[in-house]
Amino acid sequence: MEQTRQLVETITKGIQEKKGSNIVIADLSDIEGTICKYFVICQGNSPAQVEAITESVGDMMREELSEKPSAVAGLENAQWVAMDYADVLVHIFLPDVREFYDLEHLWADAKLTRIPDLD
Repeated sequence: MEQTRQLVETITKGIQEKKGSNIVIADLSDIEGTICKYFVICQGNSPAQVEAITESVGDMMREELSEKPSAVAGLENAQWVAMDYADVLVHIFLPDVREFYDLEHLWADAKLTRIPDLD
């Protein structure tokens, strides 16, 4: 479990590095039948920022934890990028796409932690 927490912390740091905002960590570990233990959800204000956040998370995970995602999907249009780190799935959205899919409320049983935006 400690390793999973490290993944979440490093992912959060990578998001903040590129001014990703509205970060929510959904703890799915107590919910039966989920595909992972955590969702880390955030947003960027443009496709370019979504790409930059994705790159920052990937770089930070590689440099600090020697971790690579098993899959990255959505970079073609950069409206919703998903990065798969086995126990942790990272979702990087444009604001309107995030609002439409509303992942935070899809997992109503999950414990949600909101990370304050950095100035």
